[in-house]
Amino acid sequence: MKIAAIIPVKTFSLAKTRLDLSLQQKEELCKVMLDEILYTLSISPQIDKTVIVTKEAKAIELGKKYNAVVISDNEEKSVNDAVALADKYLLENKFDASIVFPQDIPFIKTQDIDFMLNYKIPPNFAIVVPSRRFDGTNALVRMPIDLMITHYDEDSYKIHMNTAKEHTRNVALV
Repeated sequence: MKIAAIIPVKTFSLAKTRLDLSLQQKEELCKVMLDEILYTLSISPQIDKTVIVTKEAKAIELGKKYNAVVISDNEEKSVNDAVALADKYLLENKFDASIVFPQDIPFIKTQDIDFMLNYKIPPNFAIVVPSRRFDGTNALVRMPIDLMITHYDEDSYKIHMNTAKEHTRNVALV
C-alpha cells in the first residue's frame, strides 16, 4: 500500500495570527515546526512520500531537504484547496492512501503514525484525529485518497467524521 503525507503550508508570515509574536518569531516558529514534522515523516516506514503544498520559499527549501514533493500553491486560497492539489497529484501517481497533517503538529513521532495506521481497513477507510477541543482535525487518513473532500477551518472534526461515515463504514477516531 502506497501512503503519502500531505502538508498544506501557509505563508509563514501569515500564520499564527493569534500569537503575540513578531513577524520574525512567527516565521521561525513555523519553520521549526515544519522541519520537525518533515523529519518525522521522512523516517517513518509507513510513509512512502511527503507532499507539501505551498508558496512559502522557506517551506520549499525544507521540503527539498527532506525529499518531499513540492506543489506550488500561488493562490493560497485555503487549506482545502491545497489538499485538493495534493490529492490530484497522488491520484495521478497511483497512491492508495493519504494522511493530511497541519504544518504545526509538535512532537509527533513515527510511533504515533504507526499507532494511527493500526486502524486502517483497506480497501476504504477514514481515520480522524481530533484537536484537543474536538473542533479541528490534527490528522486525517483517507483511502482511497478521493474518499471525501476535506473541510478544514469549519469545525472540521465533526464534519470530517460525518462525511467519512457517509462514504465508508470503516471510520476510526484516534
